[in-house]
Amino acid sequence: MRLPRSVAGWTIAVFGLLALVMGAVGLLWPEALLGMLGFEIPATRAPGDYTGVFVTASSMASFNMGVYYLLATATEWRAFYRFTVVFRLVTFTVFTLAVLADVAPGRFFGVAAWEGVGALATAAGLWWDARRGTETSPAPSPADAVR
Repeated sequence: MRLPRSVAGWTIAVFGLLALVMGAVGLLWPEALLGMLGFEIPATRAPGDYTGVFVTASSMASFNMGVYYLLATATEWRAFYRFTVVFRLVTFTVFTLAVLADVAPGRFFGVAAWEGVGALATAAGLWWDARRGTETSPAPSPADAVR
């Protein structure tokens, strides 16, 4: 995997790596992930409690998202970077509202804050890269290495 070539690329790479790692943690040790998010972990679950299914699905999605972000970094896919800013701000809003409405525990606001700060960091990176003139530097193709 090649290192990011822009400030915005580094913000996407960091988020992607953390999403991949947290997804793996949720798949391998779901109780640890639930604990980090502030959710209670009862000794036994009631019939019809699908927490495990939800954690598995969310963790797999996080793992996959991490891969997508790292691939976007490797190819310096600027349109994807811009897209993530908007939708991470939407995620920040939804997660914050979930905490405020008592749908999620207060510690879950950390996830919302991570999304919001990450979106702003990527937006700032995109702005900085545009000022430096590195906004459209294309990724070298594998064929370029042979030439």
